[in-house]
Amino acid sequence: MSLFLEDITLTYPDGEGRLTALDGVSLEVPAGTMTAVVGPSGSGKSSLLAVAATLVSPDRGRVLVGGTETGALSAAERAELRRRRMGIVFQQPNLLASLTALEQVELMARLEGGGRAGEVRQRGRKRARAAARERARELLDTVGLASLTHRRPHQLSGGQRQRVGIARALMNAPEVLLVDEPTSALDHERGAAVLDLLARLTREWGTATVLVTHDRARLAVADRVVGLVDGRVGIGEASGV
Repeated sequence: MSLFLEDITLTYPDGEGRLTALDGVSLEVPAGTMTAVVGPSGSGKSSLLAVAATLVSPDRGRVLVGGTETGALSAAERAELRRRRMGIVFQQPNLLASLTALEQVELMARLEGGGRAGEVRQRGRKRARAAARERARELLDTVGLASLTHRRPHQLSGGQRQRVGIARALMNAPEVLLVDEPTSALDHERGAAVLDLLARLTREWGTATVLVTHDRARLAVADRVVGLVDGRVGIGEASGV
């Protein structure tokens, strides 16, 4: 599965006119690869992520997730697509203060609805909760937090909180992973560890990952680098940046 953006144009109201945030942007991110997006403030990086996440509809162009054209979906269907097939890692993890690391990740699991009778449904829910907890434990182990599952956000470092955010985004085994400036609040060493982790998980899990980052020193972890300037894109090999 892959993420494909074709000829995306996005404008916003700006006084009596409109401001062009994205201008004919096309981008393909195959499964198991990471594309890094770099550019100055106001270049369109956040707009690109918002369109890719189906949170904002472009003026023109198409967004396809694993062959599904999202523009043809209703708002409810887009929300369902995000829940089932996308993971989003925000610049700030925004963890809930009262929940442990395990509970933060487990919270992302969604129980399926159904028309079964109450007792059968209850047994199914118990099994689903047990499976969700086990998966949350495995993900926290994957991101190196197996010994910290019962710590709350104030008991975790910035890098550890970001890793919880990554595990949370992976909870529903997304086909597409969208990551917004994951190292902005971290020192160089912790930032490098987070980017290395994202690159490894992209390849191991076969996700199509888009990474928005200001950290040009670590672009070698990506398969491709996209430079945005004034809403327009140019693509190069990561090794050549």
